[in-house]
Formats: sequence, C-alpha cells, structure tokens
Amino acid sequence: MQKVGVLAAIDDINAAGGINGMQLEGVIYDDACDPKQAVAVANKIVNDGITHVVGHLCSSSTEPAADIYEEEGVLMITAASTSPTITDKGYQMIFRTIGLDSLQGPFAAQYVINSVKPQRMAIIHDKQQYGEGLATAVKTEVEKAGIKPVMFEGVTPGDKDFSALIAKLKKNDVDFVYYGGYHPELGLILRQSAEKGLKAKFMGPEGVGNPDISKIAGEASEGLLVTLPQSFDNDPANKARVEAIKAKGEDPTGPFVFPAYSAVQVMTDAMTATGTTDAEKLAEYIRANTFNTTTGELDFDEKGDLTQFSFVVYDWHADGTKTPAAQ
Repeated sequence: MQKVGVLAAIDDINAAGGINGMQLEGVIYDDACDPKQAVAVANKIVNDGITHVVGHLCSSSTEPAADIYEEEGVLMITAASTSPTITDKGYQMIFRTIGLDSLQGPFAAQYVINSVKPQRMAIIHDKQQYGEGLATAVKTEVEKAGIKPVMFEGVTPGDKDFSALIAKLKKNDVDFVYYGGYHPELGLILRQSAEKGLKAKFMGPEGVGNPDISKIAGEASEGLLVTLPQSFDNDPANKARVEAIKAKGEDPTGPFVFPAYSAVQVMTDAMTATGTTDAEKLAEYIRANTFNTTTGELDFDEKGDLTQFSFVVYDWHADGTKTPAAQ
C-alpha cells in the first residue's frame, strides 16, 4: 500500500518537472515484515547510497531499521508504522505520516465502550509489537470503563488452525472480540469462527483493513469493525490522483496509500524549500515547518510524530468495501 502512494507521488512530481531540476526515482525493497530482514534491507539501502526512505510498513521491522537510518544519516518517513516506541528513542531522522497506536487504541476502546457495549469481551493479539501494543491499549481503556475482558491472549503469526482459540471463545460465551494484528490471521479466525458457529462481533485496527481479508474470510468478514485513517481517496481534492492510481490497475483505497503519498510530498517540499537533498538539513526543515499534503496540513512534534491525526470506525463488507460505522 505504501508503494502505491509513493509511486503515484513520484509520477505526479516528475510530470510537473521534478524537484530542483531533478527527476525522482522510486526503488522498491521488501522486508516481508520481518525484523531480521528489515535490518538486511536497511543496510542494503545504506550501501546502495539511498538517503531518503518511505517505510517501513510493520512497526516491528521499522524500529530496527530506524536504528540504522539514524546512525547512517538516512531520512525515513513511515506512512504505516504506528507503535509509539519507534519515536520514543529521540531520533532526529525518523518521522511518520500516520497516527500512533497510543491514539488508535484508546479511540477504538471508546467506540467499544460507548457504541458496542459488549457483555463478554475478549482481546486477542498476534504477539507482535504492533498487535500486542494495540491490544494492551484497548484493554487498559475498557477496564477503566468497567469492562473486564474475559480473555486476553496471543496467537502465533502464520498459524492456520484457530480451532482451540475459537473453542475457548465459545466456552467463555464471548460476544465481542478485539483483535490486534494483521489481516491474514484475522481472516482465518473470522472464517473458522463462522464455520464453528461463534456469533461474536469482531473489531481490528488498520492492519486488518485490507481487501484480502474478504478474500480469506468471505461472508464472515461482513460487519467486521475496523479503525482506519479517514478515506483520503474520497476527498474531492484527491480525485485526479485516485483516477491516476486506478488507471495503473492499483487500489487507491488502502489506508497507507495517501499517507505514503504525503510522505513523499513532505520530503520533496522540504527539498524545494531548502534547495538541497541533504537528509539532515531536510530533517531539520521538516521538524520546523508545516506541509500541505493529500492528507491535509501536517506538522510534526519533536519526536517526528504528527501533532494531530484522526481515525474513523468503519463497517467492513464481504466485498472488501467499507462504510462509516454507526456511532
């Protein structure tokens, strides 16, 4: 999803003449959301002489890569990694154009408290930095409101059989499940839950808001609640960009597409303003200025995080589309 937004931004910027007389080139690397592979990718990026990065995707991969970029003077803006611990280290070269789990978790919890009002809630996570962090944030908030989850458990990424988990959910008469993690595992949990007669409603973060979850879960994905950034593809100001992305056979609706487009805009606007591509000078400029982007007006705090970001709760549908959930 980040790749779609990045390449779209590069196409538009190059078509308009590039930056300071230069054309941009996007070079794609894949860390497979694996922390060890992320380190290898980051070292390759450094060795390849690249000093401007949009990524990584998964928080557990972004953090070790960020250590390398900070040390080597590489400017990185992630449009997808939401773990607060990434920027808690006091980096100077690391930014993001997405909101934090520390915002998304409590936001999801408030919806659970005020709109879902579950009788017997379970919280499940994938034991990874992103998923468990969100699950813990939700747990903390709902407990403050007097909702005590009857289960708080982890699953192993890559597992295919969740029958034991589902049996335990049924035994505990769970009517609502919050899942912290990504779409492959939740897609299977949804499908197998439907097959085994579990009637609980499910909710997850932007990591599950992927059209592929409907390919995995089918009709069982209908009614899933998902917290996502607002649909920037529905902004009339982005209509031409949306059409251009569709014309290339890509999906403009992913939650990270336009945050990634904005990450490129932030970098290139800084290049235009400063007349340089020097990563350290760009980082100083980014931290001190405001940027008009496809995701709105962005400015960053001392940690490199956005000073404000809004999430929305959506109802997910079996055809892979979504609509705003009732409040």
